[in-house]
Amino acid sequence: MHIDEVCTRDVVDIAPDISIREAAHRMRRLHVGCLVVVERASGERIPVGILTDRDIVVSVVSPGIDADVLTVGDVMSQPVVTCTENDDLFDALKRMRETGIRRLPVLGTAGELCGLLSADDVVSALSWHLRELSRALTSEQVREMAQRV
Repeated sequence: MHIDEVCTRDVVDIAPDISIREAAHRMRRLHVGCLVVVERASGERIPVGILTDRDIVVSVVSPGIDADVLTVGDVMSQPVVTCTENDDLFDALKRMRETGIRRLPVLGTAGELCGLLSADDVVSALSWHLRELSRALTSEQVREMAQRV
């Protein structure tokens, strides 16, 4: 299974010079737990980092720093760990495990942002495949019983 079959295509991005407060408002308004930090190059969104709700809590809220003083670029995780549309899902999972992250921005052929692979996406895809396998096993049992009658 390839990443392009599983990833979310509608990715919310943000520029590194935006305030943390604005980033938090954007997350809340759009109901997302992360923003891919991008720079624009030749009209493409090029990922340079990622900002999660956890980054904001641990790096800004907990130490009591003013969210209007820091920018996304000050707090974002970098370098950003990515995968490509054509990567194998299990290779991406290995990368997630080795780096201790739950989200990978997905890059197209020109290095542009074209999706986001999250642990939730993987669980959803795998559960669908497990359901299909379960249905196949049940169908096999029904077929065998019908043949033996």
